[in-house]
Amino acid sequence: MKKTYYIYIIIVLVLLSSSCSIYNFTGTGKIDAKTFQVNFFQNNAELIEPGIDRTFTLALQDLIQNQTNLNLVKNGADLTYEGEIIGYRISPMTATADQQASQNRLTIRVNVRFTNRKTEKDNFEKTFEFYHDYPATSQLNGSTLNKAISEIFERITQDIFNASLAKW
Repeated sequence: MKKTYYIYIIIVLVLLSSSCSIYNFTGTGKIDAKTFQVNFFQNNAELIEPGIDRTFTLALQDLIQNQTNLNLVKNGADLTYEGEIIGYRISPMTATADQQASQNRLTIRVNVRFTNRKTEKDNFEKTFEFYHDYPATSQLNGSTLNKAISEIFERITQDIFNASLAKW
């Protein structure tokens, strides 16, 4: 009985140790790259909100650094992220009985070109978009704007991460 128990434990340990090279806790799977770079994402939207280009670029860099062991470099990286912010739109979402907007939506759209020098079949160009709803009685500035942009960029950067490294 004890011998069978030890065999089961050994099998479980072997399976666990072999699976670690395929999957890790960030969900990135096996990455053969060692470096990445995030080029500046220019704001080319028709409606310009100053500073969101820098905020987005830094948010993407931070997410990749926090969720992988890749090293950030300025050029010549194994993985390159580049693109532009192509949409910044505020639109009314719901109306009251007297035809007044009761809720507005801020939508931001980002075009991303991902290049993997090690595995070219992983390269892509995609558009990522997300939104934040806020009461029409609020002005989109100060803390309301910061909260909206933070929420939108958190979602967009995670979607970019998933598409490029997690292959979701």
